[in-house]
Amino acid sequence: MPRPRKWRKVCCLPYSNRFGPLDLPTERVKAINMTVDEYETIRLIDLDGFTQEECANQMNVSRTTVQGIYQKARRKLAKSLVEGKILLIEGGEYQLCDGSNNSCGKGSCQHHRHRANIKP
Repeated sequence: MPRPRKWRKVCCLPYSNRFGPLDLPTERVKAINMTVDEYETIRLIDLDGFTQEECANQMNVSRTTVQGIYQKARRKLAKSLVEGKILLIEGGEYQLCDGSNNSCGKGSCQHHRHRANIKP
């Protein structure tokens, strides 16, 4: 019997899910697929300054799982930049945060940031 799937908590989807070279026709450029949970590890660790342990707690997975996800994400990002390939962010095993609780650490939840910027 397979292990039950554990969904990774993600606080926001990317503003854009397609990145790549602007000077080549898209039909001639190969694409690399990055999952939404891989994108979330890049966002939390590289942009928001989380440790892998903090990222794991945020995403509701183990640190070793985050380490593997992060390693794959960085390789895909580097390959896209160095080889000039399109990077598509889609899919993965994730559950989107609804912003209803305050379990998101270090103010990284985009739902909470958005609410804080809106003044009545």
